[in-house]
Amino acid sequence: MKNKGVVLITGASSGLGEATANFLAGKGYRVYGTSRNPSRISGAGAVRFLRMDVREEASVQEAVAELLRQEGRIDILINNAGVGITGPLEETPHEACLDAMETNFHGPLRVIRSVVPAMRKQGEGFIVNITSIAGYMGLPYRGVYSAGKSALGIATEAYRMELRSFGILMCTLAPGDYSTNIAAGRFHSPLRENSPYRETYGNSLDLMNDHVDSGNDPMEVARKIHGILQKKNPKVHYAVGSPMQRFSLSLKRLLPDKIFERLLLKHYKL
Repeated sequence: MKNKGVVLITGASSGLGEATANFLAGKGYRVYGTSRNPSRISGAGAVRFLRMDVREEASVQEAVAELLRQEGRIDILINNAGVGITGPLEETPHEACLDAMETNFHGPLRVIRSVVPAMRKQGEGFIVNITSIAGYMGLPYRGVYSAGKSALGIATEAYRMELRSFGILMCTLAPGDYSTNIAAGRFHSPLRENSPYRETYGNSLDLMNDHVDSGNDPMEVARKIHGILQKKNPKVHYAVGSPMQRFSLSLKRLLPDKIFERLLLKHYKL
């Protein structure tokens, strides 16, 4: 693509999005990141920021229109914005479930709808939807998060076939656990008084946080995304993470459901 292309990355103010935005900018791409509060970002360097809340249609449309006004095209969209949510499904407030799905599933769909007309006019484009290894399996106390990321993966499978004739490529990248601030921003469902899940949820939450704290460098994800963008015929799904996390995807495909379930129960000490 000319001049490496114009890139739009949602949720680029921290974590995986920030690492990817800076990495691609260093490779010569013209990178625009989004944040709900871009005025709070300092030292963005070569990355330009637009205000966008993926939960709000008007916000998405305004940010994309501004980018097109400045650049005249959008070559690459990386749907990275997301939120964490944990808690027993029985006790997680339904409003919290809806809010997480707005960000993790409906939000990416809004952004895709807003950029596809420009990409179709160009006759080319590349969309990478960031899902999660957690989206390939129902993890205890992460059911809403797993469901949202799984839904985005399935929607991608359908979307890429619909966009194929327009020259628009699409795939997913499912990261495992990386050392970011995602744990600090998670919604943790408040347990009811005398909740029967108190001990097991607490133990599982400690394990989740340990995985993030000991996770790999987010630049690993940035390099993976850069590699994917070089593909002329990308696969439907990619994954990046520790060897054990990536191996879990193979186990999920190969093992009978109940055996895989027992492995998860043992891992989470349930």
